[in-house]
Amino acid sequence: MVDGLTSIGLSVERPRATFYLWIEVPEGFLSAQFSSRLLTEAGIVTTPGNGFGAAGEGYVRMALTVGSERMREAVERMRSIGF
Repeated sequence: MVDGLTSIGLSVERPRATFYLWIEVPEGFLSAQFSSRLLTEAGIVTTPGNGFGAAGEGYVRMALTVGSERMREAVERMRSIGF
């Protein structure tokens, strides 16, 4: 998932011991705006980082709880809406 997200220009660090990714939102978005766009335009559920406090603003959290094929599909959906 990390490789796919970086291939479409998103900044994300490879997790070390968790099944979540913290994805930096693109410039011009707040975390809730980006999360909303992913949901409405690509059908992808993420959690806005601001829900975790002020330090989370600028990020969305994505759980890695589905199989590899679904993760590839999510990246392709994100690519299809311009990311």
